[in-house]
Amino acid sequence: MILVVWIIVNSVVLLSKTFDPYPFILLNLILSCIAAIQAPIIMMSQNRQEAKDRIRSENDYKVNLKAEIEIRTLHEKIDHLLLDQWSRMMQIQQVQLDMLEEIQKAKLKDHHIVEQSK
Repeated sequence: MILVVWIIVNSVVLLSKTFDPYPFILLNLILSCIAAIQAPIIMMSQNRQEAKDRIRSENDYKVNLKAEIEIRTLHEKIDHLLLDQWSRMMQIQQVQLDMLEEIQKAKLKDHHIVEQSK
């Protein structure tokens, strides 16, 4: 807004006696000084933000690494539980097979006794 007012005042209003004629050298000098003052401040804030971002990314990495380790541990626990359950199921199946074998032997024995009595 100030730039527009500066240009209008120097171009239109003060047609005969302008204090900063067309190339607006004084305006350019003022803008250059402002830019020279702002540049280091902007650079410092960018460096500060970069440092914050670096710390945040390091924390994210640590959290992700910890989560990965926890997930790996949980997988190992589940694998162990599944192996234990599988072993127990095999034992139960063996008991069931033994019981079936005993039932079959008892049936054969009963059948053999019935045939002998005939």
